[in-house]
Amino acid sequence: MKFTAKYSSFVVVNLFFFLQLTSSAVHVLRQGSSLSVENPDDVLISASGVFSAGFYPIGDNAYCFAVWFTKPCHDGSHTIVWIANRDRPVNGKRSKLLILKTGNIILTDAGEYIIWSSNSTDSESWSRLILLDSGNLVLQTLKNVTVWQSFDSPTNTLLPEQPLTRYKKLVSARSQTDPSSGHYKLMYDDDNVLRLVFDGPETSSIYWPDSTVLDYNQGRNRYNDSRIAVFDSSGHFTSSDQVEFNATDFGHGIWRRLTLDFDGNLRLYSLDEQKGIWSVTWQAMNRSCRIHGICGPNSICMYNLGSSPKCSCPPGFKMKNQTDWNYGCEPEYKLSSCNDRDVIFVKLNHVNFFGYHPSNLLNYTFEECKRACLDSCCVAFQYRYFPEDGAYRCYTKWELRNGYSYSSYNGVLYLKLPKSFPSGKPVEDFKLSCSSKQRKQLDIAYHKKTIPESLKILFWCASVIGLIEMVSIFLVFSFLYKTQKNSDAATRGYLVAATGFKKFTYRRNPAMGVPAVDTDGKVWHQRLEAWVKRKKDGAAGENPWVEELIDTAMGYDYDRNKLENLLEVAIKCTEADRHARPSMSQVVQMLLSDKNDPDINIGVTDLPC
Repeated sequence: MKFTAKYSSFVVVNLFFFLQLTSSAVHVLRQGSSLSVENPDDVLISASGVFSAGFYPIGDNAYCFAVWFTKPCHDGSHTIVWIANRDRPVNGKRSKLLILKTGNIILTDAGEYIIWSSNSTDSESWSRLILLDSGNLVLQTLKNVTVWQSFDSPTNTLLPEQPLTRYKKLVSARSQTDPSSGHYKLMYDDDNVLRLVFDGPETSSIYWPDSTVLDYNQGRNRYNDSRIAVFDSSGHFTSSDQVEFNATDFGHGIWRRLTLDFDGNLRLYSLDEQKGIWSVTWQAMNRSCRIHGICGPNSICMYNLGSSPKCSCPPGFKMKNQTDWNYGCEPEYKLSSCNDRDVIFVKLNHVNFFGYHPSNLLNYTFEECKRACLDSCCVAFQYRYFPEDGAYRCYTKWELRNGYSYSSYNGVLYLKLPKSFPSGKPVEDFKLSCSSKQRKQLDIAYHKKTIPESLKILFWCASVIGLIEMVSIFLVFSFLYKTQKNSDAATRGYLVAATGFKKFTYRRNPAMGVPAVDTDGKVWHQRLEAWVKRKKDGAAGENPWVEELIDTAMGYDYDRNKLENLLEVAIKCTEADRHARPSMSQVVQMLLSDKNDPDINIGVTDLPC
């Protein structure tokens, strides 16, 4: 029972550690274990259950390793707060997240290529991956020393108490359904000011704070060297450049997140857990059309009746990509030269294209401003009155970017078009498509590992040889089995000599032989009875020949006379001539006789020994 109890304890302990390493929906992922994309239940969950981490589907057969709020929203979707491989999704087969023995976390795809790595090492002790109740995914040693954490590499979202520092930045998603990196960033600039930047494929520009107003006039302080921004669970945000604000529902007990959305606006959200709805409690840009690049080049951002923005093309332009406004509009005409005079100017009220003018020309008349555009390669000009100056300003535009229009804007834009363009052609406009049901096919190629042709040939040759050997062994054993089954004892003796295989039973014949060593040290075999006789005949006087046959483990605890008697019976019973062997009655008499009393006679029926 003691052995059983110890064995049971050993099994229970090992089973516990096995379940810790392999069970699904765990709180801790230990070093040497992994999470698989093929098992939907392979998920790390925080102790409170608020956050989950695992493989999240973002498209057709495309997955990212992410952290999200466990409880779904009202529409069934989950709110993702961090992604490891946002720009390199993995396949839905054979992709894994592993913690190596070096302490490094790696994400591998179907081809076993490393897609993402934490670039962390811990050679002192074992590591474990834990999802904290704050939403921070942390790699710790057994001494609770943090080796790596997701809070140090944010994607597009900050959680309470997650700092944004000098070398960190938020990058927006590409769209509402595509979490890959977009064109908007929240970051500290070289002048220590926290800024929102549009970083497009062709150009980049700052749109928050307003670049037309001096920073110190907007309450920003460049003279700081800490470069840190953070908000707490109550909804209070503060930055080292003196940006500070509170959520409209300021107070504790509410889950919040600060997200740089795909449209370039920075918003603070609060969660209504009962309804499963995120509400905006602060945003950086109250006028979304003032966000740069929101509609692409040569396009105009407008507001409809519902105050949501929409994009449109000005006269003489058409949408470049019918499914994506990021490409903007392209001209339907082509001027003969940069300073072509055979043109007209189309008036667009309450419209402006931000930036891209060499300078503002003060106190110009309208005709002078028009002539300045004709004499240059400008594509449009703006003529606007500034009450604070009591004068008009002229802006000649060489590119049409960051266009917007709203009724309270008092500027007028004059667009240069060829005279052949029909002035009565309506403006082409489209609403922004932000449907969450839209699915996008992600073009991700998975390359198989190539094996050298010579290695393939060697592998197939080894496989064929191995197969032949297995068949040969099977045939030989089948033949030996049938031969041994149908053969007599003599044949089996030859079989043993030929093959070296021997069949052992509990009825071994004592006459089969024992090994002996001659004077030259050579080992040879002789029959058992001959060996015993040789020992007995070679004994002189009181030579203890019997002792040579006794197992040393017995010591001296035996009767020498009885043992000698037993050996003599064994010798006689193994005589080659069966007629020379004693009968059963004689055997009994010999076993029970005493050398000092040879007259003992027990009547037993004579049977052959």
